[in-house]
Amino acid sequence: MQSKNKLIRLFCITAIILIGGLVWWNVPTSMVNIPSSEVSEIMIFNGNTGKETSITDTKEIEHIIGNLNAISVKKEKVSLGHMGYSFRTTIYNTDGAVYKELIINSNNTIRKDPFFYRDSSESIDYHLRA
Repeated sequence: MQSKNKLIRLFCITAIILIGGLVWWNVPTSMVNIPSSEVSEIMIFNGNTGKETSITDTKEIEHIIGNLNAISVKKEKVSLGHMGYSFRTTIYNTDGAVYKELIINSNNTIRKDPFFYRDSSESIDYHLRA
């Protein structure tokens, strides 16, 4: 009888962990959540050309940060071991410290290790950086 109760408890705990993991994996999340007024610079390194661009214009920062704040992404797959990228993006706060680093691969994919994230609305302003 006791072993049956232990088995039921083990099953329930395993089920709770699995369900919790599935919920965590599938819950949409915001990639960036920062007021554009707190951003001093955005550095974008183009992995295709090797060219790096510094964006300090307030209107451009507002547009980029507004776009990144607005998207909702879900984890798609693990990114460990994947190499190459389109646009490595580093966002600096007004103190000059790195606020966020991420890689924009397309209008619907962002890589922030250890995961790839997908925006199902394909609303990442990818061409702005091209």
